[in-house]
Formats: sequence, C-alpha cells, structure tokens
Amino acid sequence: MTLFVKLLSRFQQAAPQSDAMLADGIHPPTQMNAVLERERARADRNAGCFSVIVFSVADCDVRRLSQEAKKRVRCIDDVGWIDRNSLGVLLVDCSVETAQQIARDLLKQLPAGETMPACRVEGYPARKLDQSPESKPKRIGPKEELEEPATSFFLHPLPRWKRMLDIFGATIGLTLLMPLFVIVAAIIRRSSPGPIVFKQLRSGWGGRPFQLYKFRSMNVDAESQQQTLRHANEQDGPAFKMADDPRVTPFGKWIRKTSIDELPQLWNVLRGEMTLVGPRPLPCDEQQAAKRWQQRRLDAVPGLTCVWQVRGRSKVSFSQWVRMDIEYIRNISFLNDIGILLATIPAVLLRRGAK
Repeated sequence: MTLFVKLLSRFQQAAPQSDAMLADGIHPPTQMNAVLERERARADRNAGCFSVIVFSVADCDVRRLSQEAKKRVRCIDDVGWIDRNSLGVLLVDCSVETAQQIARDLLKQLPAGETMPACRVEGYPARKLDQSPESKPKRIGPKEELEEPATSFFLHPLPRWKRMLDIFGATIGLTLLMPLFVIVAAIIRRSSPGPIVFKQLRSGWGGRPFQLYKFRSMNVDAESQQQTLRHANEQDGPAFKMADDPRVTPFGKWIRKTSIDELPQLWNVLRGEMTLVGPRPLPCDEQQAAKRWQQRRLDAVPGLTCVWQVRGRSKVSFSQWVRMDIEYIRNISFLNDIGILLATIPAVLLRRGAK
C-alpha cells in the first residue's frame, strides 16, 4: 500500500510537466532539436548568430513558465523542450547580452514567492572564455547562470556501447601490440635524437584541447619548421599534409605509411579522450582556422580511425573530409563502427592515400 501511495505521488508530481510538454506551440524534444540544427545551419550559411535560454524546470511552475515564454518570443523564435527537465527558448539573430536581458524580464513575470528556475544562456557561435573577462559566465541570482561557454546541446556524448567497445578494443590492442611498441621505440631511439613519443595538443570533443600521443616520426624541431613549409602544403583547407615532407625521418616515413605511428593513441582511447571510430583530431590551430560549418566535426569525440581514413585519406579535399565526418556523426551505430574498423585494416595495409 505504501509503495502504491509513493508511485501515485510521483505520478501526480510529473503530470503537470507532462501536460506542459504537450502544450500548443511548445516543441517536444525531438522536434526542438531539429529546429536548433536547422537554425545552426542557417547561421553558418549566413554568418549569423542566435541564443538559447535554457530553463531547468524541475522545481518550478512549468505551465506558467512556458506560457510566459510563448508570450515574449517573436514569430521567428521558437520554444521547446531540450529534454524532459529543460525548456529552451530559441532567439534568432540575438546576442547573448540581449538574451540575458530577455531571460531576466521573463523571470520577473513569474509569481513572487515561487521557486525561480535555474537559467543559463547559450550563444552560437560560442565565445571563448579566455578572450576577455566579459565573456566569463555571469550570475544574477543564486540559481541563475546566464551564460554558458558553448552550445552544449549540439554535442554527442559517447553511447555506453561505444565506450565499452573502446575499453575492450584499446585494452586488447595495447596488450597484444606491446612487443611491437618495444621494437618501434628502440628503433626510434637509435635512428634519431629526441623523444620516442610525440605529444601535441589537439582539438577534442566540443573543442576541448587534449594531449595526443604518437610515435615520433619527424625531427625534434618539426613543429617550428612547419610555417616555412606552408607554401608546399598539398592539402586544401587548414590541414597540413605533404607527401615528401623533409621533416620526416627515414624510419618515420615507414611508420607513417603503415599508420603504426598512430597506435599510441590507443592510450588516448582508454583514457576517454578519443574513441576507436570518430573524426580524426586536428592540431588546435588548424581546427580553429576551419570554417564555421566545419567546426561541426567537434560535435563527436575524436577517433583513431574514421570514414576519411578508409576512403582515400589524403586524396580527398578538406571539405569532403568534413562532410564525411558530419555524415558519420549523424549516423553513429554499432554496425557502422564495426564496418569502419574492419575497412581500416585493408586501407592501412594497402596504404591508400597515406602521406
């Protein structure tokens, strides 16, 4: 009997929110996500911007909040559910500062004495927090954080099955390949001065930098020489690739052709900074130089291999490369990942497009 009373109480608490989710003019989560993706594409195409006010509605009058939100938006704006506990207000061609003021005005319309919902504003394109003091998150109340550093609802976290596959694959790979690692490390040590492992900051999930590991295949001062070789770059866009890069050591040329230099990234996979299959991570400066629509490849966790890896690698343009990444992100599945992993083996052995 006690269990029944508890279940009934929970149902009664959830009912108002469920009714609000079905309110006229309030998009359900799936539809709202589609609206946001459409607006993102429009903003990228027209170099525009937009802001989203996100209310956490767990402890407030959801119906009243959604009604007030609908009253105050323009015909080009939208109101909908980001998820079951977050109501979003999309403001087209609206700066973060203006959206913050709209959020304040909207909160003032709620009855005095009621619990105010937690609130934040996400702007697109996102401003970098390290650019100026004004771009740091601001608070105007105990539960109201009015700016986020990135539009987090576009990010795709790793599905549980994908993380399990990563842990299993990386653990098996690191264990079985350890003898090869020892041999490669010894040859690098004997063949050229410098460290065995090359470390470089790359742009990861959501643009967060992480340290990527590779077997060193170039001279120790390779990064400082890259700018002088920029005129010889054979890859369009911001990425840098050369078939006969003078910085590459003789042994480095072989491990690059066979992709053995990439195998230490299994450690990145095990740490959760990368995944077995996903967009290849670029150096931070190259990724930042990409066009706005090309930044969408950061929506997913970067990978050890990807569609680009098995479809010609350096033979495709940078725009084609990014489109492959975006298509992969939209269609992530277990079978697709297995297919890419299996296709990577002949692509590496046959050295398709490797530089």
